[in-house]
Amino acid sequence: MRDSLPDCADAANRPAFLFRGQPELTVEATPLPVAVPTVQLSLVRPADRSDKPHLPVRGDLAHIGLAGRYFVPHYAVPMAHVVKAGTALRGAGKPEGGELRLLAQGEVFDVLDIAGGWAWGQAQSDLLVGYVDMAVLEAAE
Repeated sequence: MRDSLPDCADAANRPAFLFRGQPELTVEATPLPVAVPTVQLSLVRPADRSDKPHLPVRGDLAHIGLAGRYFVPHYAVPMAHVVKAGTALRGAGKPEGGELRLLAQGEVFDVLDIAGGWAWGQAQSDLLVGYVDMAVLEAAE
């Protein structure tokens, strides 16, 4: 993959990920603002999570747009999915997880992680973060 990048591309303009037959997913293509650090980053205090219901960050994973602001082991590029049938956005990846709100058919949900038949991500309409049953999602075109 490294050979596919032009030599003149600086680090900020290089694709974050390349997929065969797909457009480049760059940090600039993410919907969240990206802070480009100009100094060495260091941990000085716990992360501010005052807007947790709308903040796509967990202890192990965060939205790629939060890199540089939140330190986690992994960052994910959102994968847009469409809700096939109305369903609940839940606070946990299980049927008894608390219902946060209903997602309408046709609504777009950005998937950041898939595990055990559940997708964790963020609703595009109001940026609320939660879990959705993968059976009611299909990849957006």
